[in-house]
Amino acid sequence: MKKLFAAAFVSLLSLSLSTAQAERADSLKQAVVSFDSLDVDEVTQTRIVTGNVVLTRGTLTLKSDRALIKETPEGYMSVTLTSAPGRVATFRQKRDGGPDLWMEGQAERIEYDERVEVVKLFSKAVVKELENGRLTNELDGAYISYDSRREVATVRNDASGESKVGGGRGTLIIAPRRTTAAPAAAAPSAPSAAPAAAPAAAGKK
Repeated sequence: MKKLFAAAFVSLLSLSLSTAQAERADSLKQAVVSFDSLDVDEVTQTRIVTGNVVLTRGTLTLKSDRALIKETPEGYMSVTLTSAPGRVATFRQKRDGGPDLWMEGQAERIEYDERVEVVKLFSKAVVKELENGRLTNELDGAYISYDSRREVATVRNDASGESKVGGGRGTLIIAPRRTTAAPAAAAPSAPSAAPAAAPAAAGKK
């Protein structure tokens, strides 16, 4: 899927997205799906897979209890992942820009439309950026949407996609990019002591 689940969802605060796009090569790889049960409708190009669903495509891995997979005549794919009560659907994918950059997230329902390149996470949504195994950014909310073409993210406090009075609150965590503290400023050196005054010359008799 083209730029599937690309995102630094924390772009709301103008964080850099230059390295946060999904692994572009994934869109050219075949999708492999493992499951317990499968129902296929070739007329509508709809596939419903249930039970320990794992979908992999290149570096992308999706996991859920159920997945609805549709494909348009042009070959664009849309995926809806849903979880059983008390569980969440998850995704993990390598990002362009470095050898060990990853994006991972979870929600009770995850929707992705490849044609418009928009991903939506509903209920208990959490998205994380990792670099060399270290968390760099994390965002959680009731609803998170990301448009990877425009690099625009939206977070709302209700799973309907709208913010409601009295609704929950989201959280944004920005990890420090520096690994060491700034060196302490050098203490000013003490002024040098003034030279001792020469003793007065003794008067002549």
